[in-house]
Amino acid sequence: MNCSYRPLISHYLSQSLFNCLGLLVCVAFLISYSASIQARQVIIPSPPQLAASAYFLMDTNTGRVLVEHNADEQLPPASMTKMMTSYIVSAEIERGSISPDDLVEISVKAWKKGGSKMFIREGTRVPVKDLLRGVIIQSGNDASIALAEHLAGSEEAFADVMNQQAALLGMTNTVFKNSTGWPEEGHVTTARDLAILGTALIQDFPEHYKLYSEKYYSYNGINQPNRNKLLFTDKTVDGIKTGHTEEAGYGLAASSEKNGMRLVSVVIGTRSESARASESQKLLSYGFRYYYTHKLYSEGDVVNTAKVWKGKSDKMDLAIPRDVFLTVPRGSESDLVASVHIDQVIEAPIQQGQELGNVVVTLQDEELLNIPVIASTSIEQAGFFSRISDSISLFFNGFFKAK
Repeated sequence: MNCSYRPLISHYLSQSLFNCLGLLVCVAFLISYSASIQARQVIIPSPPQLAASAYFLMDTNTGRVLVEHNADEQLPPASMTKMMTSYIVSAEIERGSISPDDLVEISVKAWKKGGSKMFIREGTRVPVKDLLRGVIIQSGNDASIALAEHLAGSEEAFADVMNQQAALLGMTNTVFKNSTGWPEEGHVTTARDLAILGTALIQDFPEHYKLYSEKYYSYNGINQPNRNKLLFTDKTVDGIKTGHTEEAGYGLAASSEKNGMRLVSVVIGTRSESARASESQKLLSYGFRYYYTHKLYSEGDVVNTAKVWKGKSDKMDLAIPRDVFLTVPRGSESDLVASVHIDQVIEAPIQQGQELGNVVVTLQDEELLNIPVIASTSIEQAGFFSRISDSISLFFNGFFKAK
């Protein structure tokens, strides 16, 4: 070989080696990058294990259950029963059947009832609004019975109303026998049902729900604190109701709102007042730390445009019918995947609000949401010749449907 070629050959060999090394670096980088993407999957730790007979945690905006343990076990609710008593009173006020200023005559039965009391006196007349505070803040058994008798004639009749309302709310494992939570055979509910009731209180009667955040209430010269200790230790907590009997143990339905996310927690059967507060705090802290409420759509958001046949307009916008929230693990919002599915053939006439498809939202192959998409406007049928033209087009496109 001519020696004059050796430097050139050496140069090409060196360049080739450099290119190979570069390729290996690129491959290694891609493998590392791919591994980093896989490692980026959000990891949620196991929920806390509580010292309670049953417990439950949910996002009220979405209904997503974050934690549950023995959530459907029927247990005595004690004074958490009064959540339903106050719900019915609030409903009657909203309906106009009673007024907050209506005077309620206090019976001997209400006056004599033991346990936690508002300290109303037999034979006196007390405004509904005062009794409602006595039920919510002071957990007054006397106030609960007085309101029950005022609304239904007797506490037994009021219990029937409570059970009817529970059925309407979807509290499928609840039976009420009285308005107070006083121990009585067959008077039971579940952690899940109490969370449903708490959510209904918050969403159906937001103005009355504000009473649940009041820390003190004074009546008849006696000032009593709210028994929900979380109101004094966590400024994000604004309710809901405590309960305690020897049979039930200590329970608490609590609610907290932070950065637009509202959670409701329920614990039943803890060992003390401080335990029900601390165990509830564990649930709420877990929910806020690892999840958040993501607003995915606003009512009226347009998600697609569809072809319209036989109409005065040949296309229309498809929209979301309501605000849509999702409860997702923190850091996972960029991994949400939304797919829009539209009816294959959309023919006029079309009414505004008519369902014409759906949106499916998934997170790592788990379906989180499936909601309809609707017509954003109404579209009338086109004239005869336009409809004939579209029918011919549909026929040749293989979409014709015999009428």
